[in-house]
Amino acid sequence: EKNNFIQLEPNSKKWFKKLIGGRELIRNEMRYCLWLKDIQPNELIKLKKVLEKVSTVKTKRLEAKDKGTHKLADRPHEFRDLNNPNSYIAIPKTSSENRKYIPMAYYNSDFIPSDSIRLINEGNIYHFGILNSIMHMTWVKYTCGRLKSDYRYSKDLVYNNYPWPKELSEKNKNNVEEKAQKILDVRAEFTNSSLADLYHPLTMPPKLTKAHNELDKAVDKCYRSQGFKNEASRIEYLFGLYKEYTV
Repeated sequence: EKNNFIQLEPNSKKWFKKLIGGRELIRNEMRYCLWLKDIQPNELIKLKKVLEKVSTVKTKRLEAKDKGTHKLADRPHEFRDLNNPNSYIAIPKTSSENRKYIPMAYYNSDFIPSDSIRLINEGNIYHFGILNSIMHMTWVKYTCGRLKSDYRYSKDLVYNNYPWPKELSEKNKNNVEEKAQKILDVRAEFTNSSLADLYHPLTMPPKLTKAHNELDKAVDKCYRSQGFKNEASRIEYLFGLYKEYTV
């Protein structure tokens, strides 16, 4: 549809960006959108097919029952949310509980996030490492909402309340960054596999499992030197740290 649109209106090409939601992130599917936030009126008015889309958006917004949507009709060429960070970590709002880890990924400003993902603006490789660890997943299991049995990741209950490591040493931080980068490197070896393929409990490549296990150990050391015996010891420690942070 995008290619046909551009064929009919070639000057619209530079205004298309990739749209990333939870499904696109996990299944490596691709959708596109017209991102017209910075377009000048004199340029927009020359794009007749784009204007048709903008006109349709204006009509739909005015017909909506929600009065807040009516106000958006004043800027029909723009999305409701104008999030377009230079870089971000994307976390799907909904993810299967059968996966040991919630699939997450890095994106840049060429990708527009939809409302079916959570995003960590300017998140770095250290943040990526902590969030992809079994330590963080333990917190997810105990604090996350559910859609049927799937995880429903919340920025308020899960991310904003997550107890990050205290008194982090440079050595431990560097170790997490190294192991997190290893996960990205291993993923890159499987160019034809989606994150759904890579994180399925029956098809997860041994190399990726090993990389995650190494990251888990590195993250554990950020919290305490002796590690953790099981999930119960992890969540007990995390809630203890949370209490310490919030007193």
